[in-house]
This record gives sequence, structure tokens and C-alpha cells, in this order.
Amino acid sequence: MSYNITVEIRASPQIVWDVLLDIERWPEWTPSVTSIQRLDEGPFRVGSLARICQPKLPPADWQVTELERWNFTWVTGRPGVRVTARHHIEPQPAGSRATLSLEFAGLPGKLVGRLMRRLNERYLRLEAEGLKSRSEDVQQSMVHSRRQG
Repeated sequence: MSYNITVEIRASPQIVWDVLLDIERWPEWTPSVTSIQRLDEGPFRVGSLARICQPKLPPADWQVTELERWNFTWVTGRPGVRVTARHHIEPQPAGSRATLSLEFAGLPGKLVGRLMRRLNERYLRLEAEGLKSRSEDVQQSMVHSRRQG
């Protein structure tokens, strides 16, 4: 059971990446997240842990399993349920393309994924829209600052 959304963003991949990796600020740009707290220190890396609180969901601890240029994956789970979230950015002529996805594994996980279909789709849409808006705002701010300077 998986869900995906792709959004075109008029901002450089580096700007989108910087917005995406500043995880503790996600609540500022997506209503699908009420808080994110890093559970470790140092740079965001494979093995990093964060507790995410979202409306209508219990808090979940997510661990980064993959991190490379413009891509990161993290996972969370409970007995029988494993949820994988992927974040992928591709350069485009007019900026970037971001793809966000959720995958539910395990027999109970697949059932949970189906039962929460509308909420999952809504949260992915909100996150994609928020990432687009925040990244484009940062891009515009940088262009404006260059013109002023």
C-alpha cells in the first residue's frame, strides 16, 4: 500500500532541499505536522531520529535510513506495521520537481494504510503544497535581496 504525490516547484533544488531538511520548521509550512522534535544532535544524517506529532495520529518516532543529495528516506513502525516516507527532489528547467511518498508494509500495516487512505492522501497533498509555497517564497526572497544589494 503506497501513496505518492509530485509537485513542480519554481525554486532551485538546493533551496527545496534546505527547506525539506529543516525538519523542525515543517509545522510553519504544513498543517499536517504540529511538531517535530529531533531526538539526537548534530547534522541530519542516516540514523537521525525525530518525533513527529500530526493531527489525528499518535506521535511517531522516525529514523533516517537513507540520505543522499536531494533524497532522504525515514521509517517508523509499530508491531506489524512499518511506514516508509521518501522525499525526492529532481532538477527541472524551471526549478525542481519534488516527489513525496508513503509506503505501508506488514499485514496490519497494509490494512492501516487502506483505512487511513483519505488522511494519507490529504497529508501528502498538504506537505507538497507547503513545500512548494515555502521554497518559492525563499527563492523570491533571495531574488529580491540580490536586486536590493
